[in-house]
Amino acid sequence: MANAPHKFNAKVFKMPQSYGILPGLLLTSGLAILAESFHKLPSLSLLSSLILAIILGILVKNTIGVSKIYQPGITFSLKRILRLSIILLGLRLSLPQVIEVGPNGLIIVFFTLVSTFIFTCWLGQKLGVNKRLTKLIAAGTSICGASAIVATNGVVESKDEEVAYAVAIVTIFGTLSMLLYPLFPIIFQVTSQEFGIWCGVSIHETAQVIAAAFQGGEMSGELATIAKLSRVIFLVPIVLTLGLFSNKGTQNNQVNKLPIPWFVLGFIALMLLNSFNIFPENVKGSVITFNHFLLAISMAGMGLKTSIFDIKINGIKPFYLGAASWLFISIFSLVLIKIFY
Repeated sequence: MANAPHKFNAKVFKMPQSYGILPGLLLTSGLAILAESFHKLPSLSLLSSLILAIILGILVKNTIGVSKIYQPGITFSLKRILRLSIILLGLRLSLPQVIEVGPNGLIIVFFTLVSTFIFTCWLGQKLGVNKRLTKLIAAGTSICGASAIVATNGVVESKDEEVAYAVAIVTIFGTLSMLLYPLFPIIFQVTSQEFGIWCGVSIHETAQVIAAAFQGGEMSGELATIAKLSRVIFLVPIVLTLGLFSNKGTQNNQVNKLPIPWFVLGFIALMLLNSFNIFPENVKGSVITFNHFLLAISMAGMGLKTSIFDIKINGIKPFYLGAASWLFISIFSLVLIKIFY
């Protein structure tokens, strides 16, 4: 009889753990749904639902707080769901699309991306910004915004606050590009084709690219979308390279496991399969839409793990780095376009 209360209490104590990932997953999914709803509002339509999801997560974390019972599901959203969504990004790209940009367009994409990444890493070192955050800002600016940041974090393993800071930076300057770029074609005598390539090569988020480029016409919008998607393919070598350097010299130079982010290889495989047009368009469209929701779930999880106080610790220098990186990719890409395109 004496042992009965002890056993009962143990069961009561373990009860919250029995829910596993469900509470946290419901929370991140709920915030993702809310973000999708807010995105449909005219006043917020220019903000990606991914950005809105991370903002909502940060608000919840830093106001009412997040109980421990939600942590397993939040971690699941950040790890498992995020990696699955990166793999599914392969459905948005095919080799014929990349080829459609043309050799000159691909050269511009390659040199702009590599130069921006190297410049940002160099300047980050000069400014004294920590290496992890510098690499996140470099990836987000040069490749494809928030998606590149979270994929890069898979090998860089930054703090959640650093990831949130990097996402905030590329969101701010990507939005500025979206608003300012349509003012420049007349000033710089840029054709609609050149304007489309410029938007696709240098603006951070896909939604921002589309919003800006289609103001230059249908051809401009289509070229911008293809150029933007072709940047995504460079996510693979960048992440693989960072994975190699991040693991170099660790564990007494004994390689216990290959420093390869396998979800990136899944992305490559799906992209190659998509190049053969084996997926029905309606099915592919549905999966792409659902995958965007999965990314929003991951972003909500990111926000739920982000402390504003911890972001402040990083100071203002990363913001300066993001601004300089934004100016570099905007100017450098336009110069290349005027020379080669």
